[in-house]
Amino acid sequence: MQAGDPFSKLRGVPIGVRQRRTQALNFPGKRLSDDDWHDGNCANYILRLDGHKKENASAQWHTADCLSEKLMIRKILTGALTLLAAGTASADWELNMPRGVTELSAATQDIHMVIFWWCVAIAVVVFGAMIYSIFMHRKSKGAVPAKFSHNMAAEVIWTAIPVVILIVMAVPSAELMIKLEDTRDPDLTVVVTGYQWKWHYSYQGEDVAFYSTLARASQAARRRDSGIDPETVENYLLDVDKPLVVPVDAKVRILLTSNDVLHSWWVSDLAIKKDAIPGFMNETWFKAEVPGIYRGQCAELCGMDHGYMPIVVEVVGQEAFDAWLLNEKGAVTSVASAEGDLR
Repeated sequence: MQAGDPFSKLRGVPIGVRQRRTQALNFPGKRLSDDDWHDGNCANYILRLDGHKKENASAQWHTADCLSEKLMIRKILTGALTLLAAGTASADWELNMPRGVTELSAATQDIHMVIFWWCVAIAVVVFGAMIYSIFMHRKSKGAVPAKFSHNMAAEVIWTAIPVVILIVMAVPSAELMIKLEDTRDPDLTVVVTGYQWKWHYSYQGEDVAFYSTLARASQAARRRDSGIDPETVENYLLDVDKPLVVPVDAKVRILLTSNDVLHSWWVSDLAIKKDAIPGFMNETWFKAEVPGIYRGQCAELCGMDHGYMPIVVEVVGQEAFDAWLLNEKGAVTSVASAEGDLR
């Protein structure tokens, strides 16, 4: 900035005031209309002085500053409109956690709502007291601040009440956590092993095991320049080639580990989110009460294709499960016989 440059006084000045000052500097005796300060006119009037081009650094700076402000306003308006459009075009979504299809998932949602409303009540009381105090004891009403530095009774009360609230919250939470970890007496046990980037399921005592990977339709659509619109793929990135099949109303124990890095087996409808750790066996369980297909994903950042290892659990009736299990055992027997013939 050159010494004595009149444009140096315009830094940080609101745009309306800046317009009037720039007019006084460059166009004495002439009032510029609002249209003169739009788009290119803003630059032209600042760069031109009585029909002659003003060539100095300060004018160039002011030109860029004026245009950048208009560009910023346009970006803000564009961003706001984009957010509104995205909000109306978004897929189905929920604010609350799902209730799920197991007894424990329903209990988890119930305790979540109880604690949520406790928090709402606390917020109403605390902020209500703050707002009331600020409004009713303001200086304009002649309020005089108290001179004491502390009050023993008040300190005991505002310490005891939160402790009681936490105890009331902790008791049902602890009971539910104990139930979530009680894996005794299962009807079926499945060993789940995480790989980069797929799952392996092994049914203990049934001689049935298989890998579960991202479905081919999703695999094809996710490729760069595939020409496939992901919106046309059903359950895009949430479908697999072979789901985990379990019987309804059966207690299924999951033994969870990993073959390489940290993974996390997460199916919200079953109220399960458990880490798969290499060299360590975690366990959890569920008892689905409603037949259906329930989807989840790996919830631990596990590498390049972390977003491409979904989980699908298919809950079927006991007869359908027995038939599926028999068919899988037959497939295993056929493969073993074929391998024996090749040898």
